[in-house]
Amino acid sequence: MARKKQSFKKQLEQRARKLVVSANPRSVVSEQFRTLRSNITFSAVDKELKTILVTSALPGDGKSTVSANLATLFAQDGKRVLFIDADMRKPTVQYTFSLTNAAGLSSVLTQQRLAGEVIRESEISPNLHILTSGPIPPNPAELLGSRSMTLLMNEMAQQYDLIVFDAPSVLSVTDAQILANKVDGTLLVVNTGVTEKDNVDKAKELLGNAKARILGAVMNNFKLDNDHYYYQYYGTEE
Repeated sequence: MARKKQSFKKQLEQRARKLVVSANPRSVVSEQFRTLRSNITFSAVDKELKTILVTSALPGDGKSTVSANLATLFAQDGKRVLFIDADMRKPTVQYTFSLTNAAGLSSVLTQQRLAGEVIRESEISPNLHILTSGPIPPNPAELLGSRSMTLLMNEMAQQYDLIVFDAPSVLSVTDAQILANKVDGTLLVVNTGVTEKDNVDKAKELLGNAKARILGAVMNNFKLDNDHYYYQYYGTEE
């Protein structure tokens, strides 16, 4: 019983670290996420951003943490937000929000379930709704590039103010490039001091080839002099 309690406590701690804007809203990291939200909002002066893709060059750069906190912040700001786990290879959103993943995006795209049946309201905010990845399919890239995906995005855009996608890393599979071509803007997460510049350049090149609108780069684990870690945003020039 003691081990179970310790395991549950560890899960809660891990969840809190991932959703820092909810667990510790006054922290330095949360403040930087709010700055990121503001910068994204300012970048949408000429064109409304209804769909945002968050990806990275390589796995482990922190794109899932960034996308989850960003979606949560926009919801806290009053927007009706749908957060979609489009990483149908190594999904994590169900863990971050303590949800089951028996059905989700893959179920909708293969027409086994309706979107309204599997989208769930987050306990964190009534404005935040979650669509987990669903069972891992054999053909994630094909599903993301399908007509069903386009129809789903169009349908959800009518119901939500903002849709945030957590996508696989760019250099691992083609999924992010496929989605980047469909969304209004893309954020590239870079793990400072870990991700090599050549990989970042290659990821940016691939997104450019997909005709993605790159909003900017998020520097994850950027270290300040006072030993606080936070997320720094660098916008791109049009």
